[in-house]
Amino acid sequence: MRLWDGVVEWTAGTTERFVWDSGRVRPLRQEPQPAPVNYGCLPGVWNPADEAEADAVWLGAPRQVGEPVRAAPTGLLHLQDGDHKVIFGDLTGARALLDWFPPERGARLLGPAEAEAWLLGLPTSEPAPR
Repeated sequence: MRLWDGVVEWTAGTTERFVWDSGRVRPLRQEPQPAPVNYGCLPGVWNPADEAEADAVWLGAPRQVGEPVRAAPTGLLHLQDGDHKVIFGDLTGARALLDWFPPERGARLLGPAEAEAWLLGLPTSEPAPR
C-alpha cells in the first residue's frame, strides 16, 4: 500500500479550524463543535467534488495543526456527494467519524483498497482554470 503525504488542519478535540493555503496552514474559523478526529488534507491531490485538496482524517491521539503525516490509508469515508474522506489509523475509532456526518450525506466506511483506488483516480494537482 502506498504512503500518502498529508497535513493536519484541525486538531481532534478543538474548535479552532485552519486551512491549507499556498503551502502553509492559516486560520480559517471557529467551529461550533470540536472535531472528533484530526482533520486535514493531502496537498497536491485534487478532489473535483469540492474543488479542493482531498480531505484526510487521522484517527487516534490529537495531532498538531500543520503537522505533516505520511501514512497508508486504512479506509475511506464514502459520502453521497463525492466529498470522501481518506482515513488513516486504527478503524476501531471510526464510529465518532461516521456519527459526525448527518444521515442525508450517506456516510459509510469502505476499506483500504477502496481508499487507495479512489486516491489513484484523482488528479495530482489543482486543474488549470478554464
